[in-house]
Formats: sequence, C-alpha cells, structure tokens
Amino acid sequence: MDITNWVISIMEKLGYLGIALLMFLDNVFPPIPSEVIMPTAGYAASQGQLLFTGVVIAGCIGSLVAAACLYWLGHACDNQGIYRWIDRYGKYLYIKSKDVEKALEWFNQYGERIVFWGRMIPAVRSLISIPAGMSGMPFWKFMLYSGLGTIIWTTFLASVGYYFGENKLLMQQIFSQVGYVIIAIAIIAVAIYVYLKMKKNKANT
Repeated sequence: MDITNWVISIMEKLGYLGIALLMFLDNVFPPIPSEVIMPTAGYAASQGQLLFTGVVIAGCIGSLVAAACLYWLGHACDNQGIYRWIDRYGKYLYIKSKDVEKALEWFNQYGERIVFWGRMIPAVRSLISIPAGMSGMPFWKFMLYSGLGTIIWTTFLASVGYYFGENKLLMQQIFSQVGYVIIAIAIIAVAIYVYLKMKKNKANT
C-alpha cells in the first residue's frame, strides 16, 4: 500500500480525527508529508465526504499540537540534552542533530519570524519548533506565529486538493514550485524588514 492509499484508509476510518492524527505525524515524522494528507482530505471534501472547514480545522489542530510538543521538548532540555536525545532516538523520526543545528542557525539568523514562514516550508516545518523552545521564545508568540502560518499552509493544501484533486500531474507541478515561491517571499520580507530597521536606526543617530 502506497502512502496515498494509507492516508485515504486512515481518513475513511477516523474522519477528522484521522486528519488531525496524520498532520500531527507530519510534524514529528517528516516522511509523512502534508502535501499528501491535506490535498487528499480536500479532495474528499470536494466529493461531499467531509466538510472543507472541518478538514482545515482538523489539519491545523494536529499540526499545532505537534508543534507545541516539539517546542516544549526544546524548552525543557538543555542544548546538549536535546542533541543526546536526537542522537539516540532521532533516527526513528528521520531527524539528525545537524538538522536541528541548521534550524537553530536559521532561527538565530532570521529571528522569531522564521516560525511563521517555517510552517509553510516542508524541510523546516518539522524542525523549527525545537529551536524556538531552545531559544526561550515566549510560548504565546510561538503559537501565534505557528497558528498563522499553519492556517495559511493547511488551507492552501486543502484548496489544491479540493479544486485540482482529479489532476495529479497539476498538483505535483504546483507543489514542486510553491516551496521556492514561499522561500523567495520570506527572503524578500526579511530583506525589507532589515532595510527598514537600518533606515530607522540611521534616522535616530
């Protein structure tokens, strides 16, 4: 059974709870991609099997519960403890210490805003919560940024499945490009923020 059929079988058995569970796993177990889960759920909604709003809400809940768990993992342990844990158990989640180190570098370089953008970037989504916890980012702010990014990303994925679910090739083309678009937008946004901050500092001197 391929992953798409497995996702479908989970949704058929558990409905919205299945979507939430799958999106939870997506955030802690990268090989289960949201790019399969949410479009499949969106397509099911287009066929009248589920409500579109329910699909989005379930997907967001699963993602945010996972993000909160990973945040508190990073917050509760010291840095060396995190790396020891990942060295021991990370192989079961397909996560390596160097992946977390890279995510921590992104966090330190781009600041707390990377949490918002990271929710929409597949390679970052599963990792950015741990550095946020490690850095001591306020939990309310973490959940706010995570929630905004998750709502946008989850709604987008479900919409692609809802409107284009019968055209698998077109969906693949959309997903192959959207990551680059989001990264480009994030870089531009950061550049504008840095420029405005430098301009403000210059005006104050």
